[in-house]
Amino acid sequence: MRKRVYTGDLDWNGKTYRGSHQPLISTELFDRVQEILDGRFTTKLRVAKHEFAFSGLVSCGHCGCALVAEKKKGKYVYYHCTGNKGKCQEPYAREEVLERCFADLLKGLVFDDEVMDWVTEALHQSHADEKRFRDQSIAQLQTEHGKIQNRLDKLYEDRLDGFIEPAFFERKAQEWKQAQKRVTDQIAEHQDLNHNYFQDGVRLLELSKKAYFLFEKQNPGEKRRLLDFVCSNSTWKDQTLTATFRQPFDLLAVTNTAWQKQKAAGVDPSDLRPIWLRR
Repeated sequence: MRKRVYTGDLDWNGKTYRGSHQPLISTELFDRVQEILDGRFTTKLRVAKHEFAFSGLVSCGHCGCALVAEKKKGKYVYYHCTGNKGKCQEPYAREEVLERCFADLLKGLVFDDEVMDWVTEALHQSHADEKRFRDQSIAQLQTEHGKIQNRLDKLYEDRLDGFIEPAFFERKAQEWKQAQKRVTDQIAEHQDLNHNYFQDGVRLLELSKKAYFLFEKQNPGEKRRLLDFVCSNSTWKDQTLTATFRQPFDLLAVTNTAWQKQKAAGVDPSDLRPIWLRR
Protein backbone atom coordinates (compact mmCIF):
# COMPACT_ATOMS: atom_id res chain seq x y z
CA MET A 1 0.00 0.00 0.00
CA ARG A 2 2.06 2.88 -1.34
CA LYS A 3 -0.63 5.14 -2.82
CA ARG A 4 -1.54 8.17 -0.72
CA VAL A 5 -4.95 8.25 -2.33
CA TYR A 6 -6.24 6.01 0.46
CA THR A 7 -5.73 8.89 2.92
CA GLY A 8 -7.84 11.29 0.84
CA ASP A 9 -4.75 13.00 -0.69
CA LEU A 10 -3.36 12.88 -4.21
CA ASP A 11 0.31 12.84 -5.29
CA TRP A 12 0.80 14.63 -8.61
CA ASN A 13 3.94 15.83 -10.32
CA GLY A 14 5.97 15.74 -7.09
CA LYS A 15 3.33 17.55 -5.01
CA THR A 16 0.55 16.40 -2.65
CA TYR A 17 -3.01 17.71 -3.08
CA ARG A 18 -6.04 17.26 -0.88
CA GLY A 19 -8.69 15.24 -2.69
CA SER A 20 -12.45 15.56 -2.47
CA HIS A 21 -13.06 11.81 -1.90
CA GLN A 22 -13.62 10.09 1.44
CA PRO A 23 -10.31 8.81 2.96
CA LEU A 24 -10.18 5.07 3.70
CA ILE A 25 -7.37 5.27 6.30
CA SER A 26 -5.78 7.95 8.46
CA THR A 27 -2.55 9.70 7.52
CA GLU A 28 -0.88 8.31 10.67
CA LEU A 29 -1.71 4.74 9.69
CA PHE A 30 -0.47 5.33 6.14
CA ASP A 31 2.88 6.71 7.44
CA ARG A 32 3.26 3.75 9.81
CA VAL A 33 2.69 1.30 6.95
CA GLN A 34 5.34 3.05 4.85
CA GLU A 35 7.83 2.77 7.71
CA ILE A 36 7.17 -0.94 8.01
CA LEU A 37 7.43 -1.46 4.24
CA ASP A 38 10.71 0.46 4.24
CA GLY A 39 12.05 -1.71 7.05
CA ARG A 40 12.77 1.20 9.34
CA PHE A 41 10.97 -0.34 12.32
CA THR A 42 11.50 -3.96 11.52
CA THR A 43 12.38 -6.06 14.57
CA LYS A 44 13.44 -9.63 14.61
CA LEU A 45 11.05 -12.10 16.05
CA ARG A 46 12.18 -12.92 19.55
CA VAL A 47 11.61 -16.45 20.70
CA ALA A 48 11.31 -16.71 24.45
CA LYS A 49 13.85 -19.23 25.64
CA HIS A 50 12.70 -21.20 28.64
CA GLU A 51 15.41 -22.14 31.10
CA PHE A 52 14.91 -25.71 32.27
CA ALA A 53 16.19 -26.63 35.72
CA PHE A 54 17.58 -30.09 35.01
CA SER A 55 18.78 -29.88 31.41
CA GLY A 56 22.20 -31.46 31.06
CA LEU A 57 22.16 -32.88 34.60
CA VAL A 58 20.30 -36.16 34.29
CA SER A 59 20.89 -39.13 32.02
CA CYS A 60 18.59 -42.04 31.21
CA GLY A 61 19.21 -45.09 33.37
CA HIS A 62 18.20 -47.43 30.54
CA CYS A 63 20.43 -46.28 27.68
CA GLY A 64 22.66 -43.52 29.07
CA CYS A 65 21.31 -40.79 26.79
CA ALA A 66 20.57 -37.34 28.17
CA LEU A 67 17.17 -36.31 29.45
CA VAL A 68 15.80 -33.26 27.65
CA ALA A 69 12.86 -31.03 28.50
CA GLU A 70 10.00 -29.63 26.49
CA LYS A 71 6.89 -27.61 27.24
CA LYS A 72 3.44 -29.02 26.73
CA LYS A 73 0.36 -26.82 26.35
CA GLY A 74 2.54 -23.80 27.01
CA LYS A 75 2.98 -24.40 30.74
CA TYR A 76 3.75 -28.03 31.63
CA VAL A 77 7.40 -29.13 31.47
CA TYR A 78 8.19 -32.77 30.76
CA TYR A 79 11.54 -34.56 30.58
CA HIS A 80 12.23 -37.51 28.33
CA CYS A 81 15.14 -39.50 26.96
CA THR A 82 16.55 -38.21 23.68
CA GLY A 83 16.43 -41.74 22.28
CA ASN A 84 19.68 -41.21 20.39
CA LYS A 85 20.50 -44.90 20.79
CA GLY A 86 17.07 -46.07 19.70
CA LYS A 87 13.57 -45.99 21.10
CA CYS A 88 13.70 -45.84 24.91
CA GLN A 89 11.17 -47.39 27.27
CA GLU A 90 11.43 -44.65 29.89
CA PRO A 91 8.16 -42.65 29.99
CA TYR A 92 7.94 -38.87 30.19
CA ALA A 93 8.46 -37.33 33.64
CA ARG A 94 6.98 -34.09 34.95
CA GLU A 95 9.49 -31.46 36.06
CA GLU A 96 7.76 -31.25 39.44
CA VAL A 97 8.48 -34.95 40.05
CA LEU A 98 12.19 -34.54 39.30
CA GLU A 99 12.32 -31.41 41.43
CA ARG A 100 10.81 -33.21 44.41
CA CYS A 101 13.29 -36.09 44.05
CA PHE A 102 16.26 -33.70 44.04
CA ALA A 103 14.81 -31.80 47.01
CA ASP A 104 14.50 -35.04 48.99
CA LEU A 105 18.11 -35.83 48.14
CA LEU A 106 19.30 -32.44 49.44
CA LYS A 107 17.40 -32.98 52.69
CA GLY A 108 20.12 -35.47 53.55
CA LEU A 109 22.49 -32.52 54.02
CA VAL A 110 20.30 -30.65 56.51
CA PHE A 111 21.66 -30.96 60.04
CA ASP A 112 21.03 -29.17 63.33
CA ASP A 113 22.91 -26.18 64.73
CA GLU A 114 24.39 -28.41 67.44
CA VAL A 115 25.85 -30.71 64.80
CA MET A 116 27.14 -27.67 62.92
CA ASP A 117 29.11 -26.76 66.05
CA TRP A 118 30.52 -30.29 66.32
CA VAL A 119 31.58 -30.39 62.69
CA THR A 120 33.17 -26.94 62.99
CA GLU A 121 35.16 -28.17 66.00
CA ALA A 122 36.25 -31.23 64.04
CA LEU A 123 37.28 -28.91 61.23
CA HIS A 124 39.30 -26.84 63.72
CA GLN A 125 41.18 -29.97 64.79
CA SER A 126 41.68 -31.03 61.19
CA HIS A 127 42.91 -27.56 60.35
CA ALA A 128 45.44 -27.71 63.19
CA ASP A 129 46.77 -31.04 61.89
CA GLU A 130 46.82 -29.71 58.34
CA LYS A 131 48.62 -26.55 59.42
CA ARG A 132 51.32 -28.53 61.24
CA PHE A 133 51.90 -30.62 58.15
CA ARG A 134 52.09 -27.59 55.87
CA ASP A 135 54.38 -25.68 58.26
CA GLN A 136 56.76 -28.65 58.24
CA SER A 137 56.60 -28.77 54.44
CA ILE A 138 57.28 -25.04 54.18
CA ALA A 139 60.32 -25.36 56.51
CA GLN A 140 61.72 -28.17 54.36
CA LEU A 141 61.14 -26.19 51.17
CA GLN A 142 62.78 -23.09 52.65
CA THR A 143 65.84 -25.19 53.52
CA GLU A 144 65.96 -26.49 49.96
CA HIS A 145 65.57 -22.94 48.63
CA GLY A 146 68.57 -21.85 50.73
CA LYS A 147 70.72 -24.70 49.45
CA ILE A 148 69.99 -23.76 45.85
CA GLN A 149 70.84 -20.12 46.59
CA ASN A 150 74.18 -21.20 48.08
CA ARG A 151 74.93 -23.13 44.89
CA LEU A 152 74.10 -20.09 42.78
CA ASP A 153 76.35 -17.89 44.91
CA LYS A 154 79.25 -20.38 44.66
CA LEU A 155 78.68 -20.74 40.92
CA TYR A 156 78.87 -16.97 40.50
CA GLU A 157 82.13 -16.78 42.49
CA ASP A 158 83.67 -19.56 40.38
CA ARG A 159 82.68 -17.67 37.25
CA LEU A 160 84.32 -14.46 38.51
CA ASP A 161 87.50 -16.36 39.42
CA GLY A 162 87.61 -17.95 35.98
CA PHE A 163 87.23 -21.53 37.25
CA ILE A 164 84.32 -22.30 34.90
CA GLU A 165 83.43 -21.42 31.33
CA PRO A 166 80.68 -18.85 30.58
CA ALA A 167 78.55 -21.42 28.72
CA PHE A 168 78.64 -23.82 31.68
CA PHE A 169 77.81 -20.98 34.08
CA GLU A 170 74.77 -19.88 32.04
CA ARG A 171 73.45 -23.42 31.70
CA LYS A 172 73.77 -24.33 35.40
CA ALA A 173 72.54 -20.92 36.61
CA GLN A 174 69.41 -21.24 34.47
CA GLU A 175 68.83 -24.79 35.69
CA TRP A 176 69.10 -23.88 39.37
CA LYS A 177 67.02 -20.72 39.02
CA GLN A 178 64.19 -22.78 37.55
CA ALA A 179 64.49 -25.25 40.41
CA GLN A 180 64.42 -22.37 42.88
CA LYS A 181 61.28 -20.94 41.28
CA ARG A 182 59.51 -24.29 41.59
CA VAL A 183 60.35 -24.36 45.29
CA THR A 184 59.12 -20.76 45.73
CA ASP A 185 55.83 -21.62 44.00
CA GLN A 186 55.34 -24.62 46.29
CA ILE A 187 55.96 -22.49 49.38
CA ALA A 188 53.38 -19.93 48.20
CA GLU A 189 50.87 -22.72 47.53
CA HIS A 190 51.26 -24.15 51.04
CA GLN A 191 50.87 -20.68 52.56
CA ASP A 192 47.66 -20.02 50.60
CA LEU A 193 46.21 -23.38 51.61
CA ASN A 194 47.04 -22.72 55.25
CA HIS A 195 45.07 -19.49 55.07
CA ASN A 196 42.03 -20.79 53.14
CA TYR A 197 41.64 -24.32 54.53
CA PHE A 198 39.41 -23.49 57.50
CA GLN A 199 37.44 -20.67 55.86
CA ASP A 200 36.67 -22.77 52.79
CA GLY A 201 35.61 -25.63 55.03
CA VAL A 202 33.17 -23.47 56.98
CA ARG A 203 31.70 -22.09 53.75
CA LEU A 204 31.14 -25.62 52.46
CA LEU A 205 29.44 -26.59 55.72
CA GLU A 206 27.13 -23.58 55.52
CA LEU A 207 26.29 -24.35 51.88
CA SER A 208 25.59 -27.96 52.77
CA LYS A 209 23.25 -26.98 55.58
CA LYS A 210 21.36 -24.47 53.42
CA ALA A 211 21.38 -26.39 50.11
CA TYR A 212 17.83 -27.75 50.48
CA PHE A 213 16.32 -24.38 51.44
CA LEU A 214 18.21 -22.57 48.66
CA PHE A 215 17.01 -25.14 46.15
CA GLU A 216 13.38 -24.61 47.17
CA LYS A 217 13.55 -20.85 46.53
CA GLN A 218 15.80 -20.48 43.49
CA ASN A 219 14.92 -20.06 39.82
CA PRO A 220 15.58 -22.92 37.36
CA GLY A 221 19.03 -21.69 36.34
CA GLU A 222 20.23 -21.38 39.94
CA LYS A 223 18.75 -24.78 40.81
CA ARG A 224 20.78 -26.36 38.03
CA ARG A 225 24.00 -24.64 39.11
CA LEU A 226 23.50 -25.70 42.73
CA LEU A 227 22.83 -29.32 41.80
CA ASP A 228 25.79 -29.41 39.44
CA PHE A 229 28.04 -28.24 42.30
CA VAL A 230 26.67 -30.64 44.92
CA CYS A 231 25.66 -33.74 42.93
CA SER A 232 27.03 -35.94 40.17
CA ASN A 233 26.10 -39.03 38.14
CA SER A 234 22.37 -38.32 38.24
CA THR A 235 20.27 -40.91 36.40
CA TRP A 236 16.54 -41.38 35.93
CA LYS A 237 15.20 -44.91 35.51
CA ASP A 238 11.71 -46.31 36.01
CA GLN A 239 10.57 -42.97 37.46
CA THR A 240 13.31 -43.13 40.12
CA LEU A 241 16.20 -40.70 40.59
CA THR A 242 19.65 -42.00 41.48
CA ALA A 243 22.39 -39.48 42.27
CA THR A 244 25.57 -39.22 44.30
CA PHE A 245 26.99 -36.31 46.23
CA ARG A 246 30.31 -34.81 45.27
CA GLN A 247 33.06 -34.57 47.88
CA PRO A 248 32.84 -33.49 50.65
CA PHE A 249 29.04 -33.47 50.58
CA ASP A 250 29.02 -37.28 50.32
CA LEU A 251 30.80 -37.55 53.67
CA LEU A 252 28.44 -35.06 55.31
CA ALA A 253 25.39 -36.95 54.00
CA VAL A 254 26.66 -40.30 55.32
CA THR A 255 27.52 -38.99 58.78
CA ASN A 256 24.29 -37.04 58.98
CA THR A 257 22.29 -40.18 58.16
CA ALA A 258 24.13 -42.09 60.91
CA TRP A 259 23.44 -39.29 63.35
CA GLN A 260 19.72 -39.14 62.49
CA LYS A 261 19.36 -42.91 63.04
CA GLN A 262 21.08 -42.82 66.41
CA LYS A 263 19.11 -39.76 67.44
CA ALA A 264 15.85 -41.52 66.53
CA ALA A 265 16.97 -44.47 68.65
CA GLY A 266 17.21 -42.19 71.68
CA VAL A 267 20.99 -41.95 71.94
CA ASP A 268 22.27 -39.14 74.14
CA PRO A 269 23.30 -36.24 71.82
CA SER A 270 26.66 -35.94 73.58
CA ASP A 271 27.44 -39.52 72.52
CA LEU A 272 27.04 -38.59 68.87
CA ARG A 273 29.88 -36.09 68.89
CA PRO A 274 32.64 -38.67 68.16
CA ILE A 275 30.91 -39.56 64.90
CA TRP A 276 31.73 -36.12 63.52
CA LEU A 277 35.14 -35.84 65.14
CA ARG A 278 36.28 -39.16 63.65
CA ARG A 279 35.12 -38.21 60.19
